[in-house]
Amino acid sequence: MSTPNGVMVRTAAAERGRRKSTLWPTLRAIYIIWYRDVLRYWRDRTRLVASLAQPLLFLIVFGTGLSSALSGAGGGLGGAAGAAAGLTYTQFIFPGIIGMSVLFSAIFASMSIVWDREFGFLKEVLVAPIDRSAVAIGKSLGGATQAMVQGLILLILAPVIGVKLTLGSVLALIPLAFVLAFALSSMGVAIASRMMPMFFLSGALFPLSGLPTWMTVLTRLDPAAYGMDPLRRVVLGGAGLPSVALDRLGLTLFDTVLPIVAEAAILLGFGIVMLAIAVRNFRVRD
Repeated sequence: MSTPNGVMVRTAAAERGRRKSTLWPTLRAIYIIWYRDVLRYWRDRTRLVASLAQPLLFLIVFGTGLSSALSGAGGGLGGAAGAAAGLTYTQFIFPGIIGMSVLFSAIFASMSIVWDREFGFLKEVLVAPIDRSAVAIGKSLGGATQAMVQGLILLILAPVIGVKLTLGSVLALIPLAFVLAFALSSMGVAIASRMMPMFFLSGALFPLSGLPTWMTVLTRLDPAAYGMDPLRRVVLGGAGLPSVALDRLGLTLFDTVLPIVAEAAILLGFGIVMLAIAVRNFRVRD
């Protein structure tokens, strides 16, 4: 005669066995979804070339036009900090353009989940004997990889606009670009919404210091700002901009300049939270 406790023990053991049996297929599914997205991105050479058009437009139109206007007005970017370092507006927004490319590439990659659903791929994955979290994790990592590569490709434009990069700054940019891409692609998979306001409030096109109080609050609530700022500090720091000038242009919280490690940790934490939301959304999906 079985007791309630015995039934509960067998049920718990069966549940552990089921989870163990689906662990390897789930990990394999995550890899396949990631690999599929990266392979599709790599084969789409037209997209690789076309994706450079928008950043170039921003650099040429905003960079050249506003840089000339600011010089004509006798004002340096970011006040004395930018002027003392001889920093042009084009050089200032270059890290922001890299961040912009990462942001929009992450959105585009995460939105591809809609096409996967329309063409039946998502349905096939969801009926497979795997944990549904594999879809969210695989899509987030795939989108993050694509966006990171897309942003780093723009580094080839650095010598053209007079930004000198060191090997150390390039190596530092890789994990920072990935953390930013991971956070944004996870958010895209989680909520599948437009994120244009995130770009304009991230500080990609203007310094985050000296803003009105209401805009300061909005920029500090924008997760992309914590990715744009370290990108700028690494790129312009490697190009020779003094740390004092970088601090004046950078993001402060409670009158304290955040360390790059702290900003990366905030982004990583945000990405993990968004990924958890995405995983939950897939698990409750009918």
